[in-house]
Amino acid sequence: MKLNKIHHIAIICSDYERSRDFYVNILGLEVLEETYREERNSYKLDLMVGGEYQVELFSFPESPERISYPEARGLRHLAFEVEDIEAVAAELNNHNVQVEPIRIDPVTGKKFSFFADPDGLPLELYEK
Repeated sequence: MKLNKIHHIAIICSDYERSRDFYVNILGLEVLEETYREERNSYKLDLMVGGEYQVELFSFPESPERISYPEARGLRHLAFEVEDIEAVAAELNNHNVQVEPIRIDPVTGKKFSFFADPDGLPLELYEK
């Protein structure tokens, strides 16, 4: 078996407009397509990260909360590679997004930090 790359990551949000604003206007992901599916009362927003990887943002009425902390099974976090972690963290802080203190990965020696989307989904910044 040969897997080429990650095709997309799907995220279900509780407040579509708030999450759309966060991923598009704060994180700067590019909108590829936005679809309203009337039969499901649901939006599907296709987003591009760095011109390559796709994130799908979904809304569903009354979706249940997912346990995230402590270390529950399932997707742990979504990590974004950045050139300058201090600059990105400062920009997020300017948008009132709290970013944890920057740490050093003991294995790679690279800088990383965590923050959360509007639903508390853990997101990571990882310096290239």
